[in-house]
Amino acid sequence: MSHNLTLTLSHVRKVYANGTVALQDMNLKIGASQFISLVGPSGCGKSTVLRIIAGLGRMSSGQLEWGGSYEQPKIAYVFQEAALMPWANVLENVRLPLKLAGIPKYKALAAASEVIALVGLQGSERSFPRELSGGMKMRVSIARALATKPDVLLMDEPFGALDEMTRSRLNSDLLSLWSQMRWTVIFVTHNIYEAVYLSNRVVVMAARPGRVVAEISIDVPYPRTEEFRTSPLYNQYCREVSHSLSAASLGMTDTSSDLQTASI
Repeated sequence: MSHNLTLTLSHVRKVYANGTVALQDMNLKIGASQFISLVGPSGCGKSTVLRIIAGLGRMSSGQLEWGGSYEQPKIAYVFQEAALMPWANVLENVRLPLKLAGIPKYKALAAASEVIALVGLQGSERSFPRELSGGMKMRVSIARALATKPDVLLMDEPFGALDEMTRSRLNSDLLSLWSQMRWTVIFVTHNIYEAVYLSNRVVVMAARPGRVVAEISIDVPYPRTEEFRTSPLYNQYCREVSHSLSAASLGMTDTSSDLQTASI
């Protein structure tokens, strides 16, 4: 991994064929190994930003630049749905991207086994998706993304469909993994509490057109524990994000902040 890796989005605009302006003057700067959450009302372009970063969608204008020792980092994407192949067991589902990349079978199986253990699913290698809980399916999806040894992990509401207890546990496990591996993580969520717990910075977006209207730095050291979740400081950060989100949803945004590019 390049520890100099930075990502800069400058004045990014995305207009769909039907004329919908999904993003307008989107500015964002993300440093190496940061954990950034994007929050905002539905339709504000959060997923569009991820797709552009991943190279799955093209911007209409603007710039996306990777700083660091090379141009294009290895990117992995975790979607809202686990999207596992029902006919394949856990090991084969996790091995899939390596198989597609032409990695020899013995190497791919070893790498898949390693990340399965990393996400806490050792012993479930031979299980099929129908035999897994929602939380376990999402762990498989995360393991599949990690099998490629990414520099950047893009996560689009991965825990949105899970119950609160499972979500809370996976949040803690994800932070533990991130602390070990130090990828750059860009995480989309509708859940303010999740965003504050996980992130170095919470980026608030407004809709119509989608753009950054506020950034809140969460200046709390890692590892973060249950103690943080129940602290007055945590509640204060959640209120601050909630206030920015309400203002964004009502269109009461400070236009001067629309052009703000945060420092790393």
